Amino acid sequence: MKAILGSQDVWEVVDKGFTEPPNEATLNATQKEALQAVKKKYQKALAVIHQSLDDAMLQKIANATTSKNAWEILQTSYGGVEKVKKVCLQTLRGEFEALRVKESKLVSDYFSRVLVIVNQMKRNGDELNDARVVEKNPPFTRSQV
Repeated sequence: MKAILGSQDVWEVVDKGFTEPPNEATLNATQKEALQAVKKKYQKALAVIHQSLDDAMLQKIANATTSKNAWEILQTSYGGVEKVKKVCLQTLRGEFEALRVKESKLVSDYFSRVLVIVNQMKRNGDELNDARVVEKNPPFTRSQV
């Protein structure tokens, strides 16, 4: 989920949290605009978390009023960051192994998908070497190039 939040450009507000200034009236126009942008990111982060969960997990975070609080509840529920990473890596490894080029697809599309999965695996701490990625390259026909 961290990758999803990062791709939506809201991970920073989930990770660091957000503190409402005590008195918005003292802010100048630029500061008010910046504050509104952060508030939008904060609400977007909470919405992304809610949209990413099934009903059982959604009930666990139903009382969370902030994205940081929802994230902390999820980490506790999943046994911490390391367990979440482990599950994520298992899923990504399965996707990687299941990747096949379909006749109607271009090889460039296949390579793009391989790179996306490999980068996600490396971001989550997997030590995937380049030789393994090259081994994944499929045989292809001239029409796919």
